Amino acid sequence: MDHHPLLGIAELAELEPYLGGIGQLFTAFRDQDSGCVSYGVRLAGGERWFVKEAVTAAARQSLERGWAFHRAVRHPVIVPQVHRFRVGDSTAVVLPWREGEVLYHPTAHGPRDRTGPASAMARFRALPVADVVTCIAQVVSAHLAVEAVGHVAVDFYDGAMLYDFALGSLCLIDLDEYRPGPFVVEADRLPGSRRFMAPEEFTSGAVVDARTTVFTLGRAARLLLDAGDSEEAWRGSAAQLAVVTRATRPNPDQRFGSVGEFAAEWRAATSR
Repeated sequence: MDHHPLLGIAELAELEPYLGGIGQLFTAFRDQDSGCVSYGVRLAGGERWFVKEAVTAAARQSLERGWAFHRAVRHPVIVPQVHRFRVGDSTAVVLPWREGEVLYHPTAHGPRDRTGPASAMARFRALPVADVVTCIAQVVSAHLAVEAVGHVAVDFYDGAMLYDFALGSLCLIDLDEYRPGPFVVEADRLPGSRRFMAPEEFTSGAVVDARTTVFTLGRAARLLLDAGDSEEAWRGSAAQLAVVTRATRPNPDQRFGSVGEFAAEWRAATSR
């Protein structure tokens, strides 16, 4: 088998010059708040790949977590990390390229608008309810796989959802902060979007477990099935809203005890 220019390398001195030499850099993401710089590269044979390099110490730690997570979890909706290599003192990972737009695109210079009619989130919220419910089912299915190997969601939000408006398909990216659970919060707070995070994620010494993932999934359903950002225009059913309400209770003991339990109740509410 010929040496693959991306999947067959172990170490580089510099990433971007190398990528430009083996193919076409058709896009670059240099302004991310994650501490990573990412590239879309098209090789000579037409293969397209996504390559992400950690450029800060925090990002390097995150990519280490992400690599371990992707070795443990496989699901059709989760875009896999298939290779990694050294870049100087840092690390880069390689993923297959997927078409689509992230529903929210955070940058190092602050938040972007979710509500403008041209934004990906506004266009997603304008889809038929059945299409959105299908996407939520895919997100929940992926997290059943996460729970099955004893991991919990950390830093999941609309920026991790990549939607292809042409094909009507969703996939999940940038799940690098997912980790084995339960675990105890050691810092003042975990990384993530406040709009999706459970109260315990802001509490040093608190336990993060499957019930935290349930909260995050409930918030995802609540935000995706609303017509706007103010959460005043619920598009789902009363039964679905009741499931979301229980899933997002502040007290973890009052939520569903597992992703599996949440998934079963969500499916039941959706089928009514």
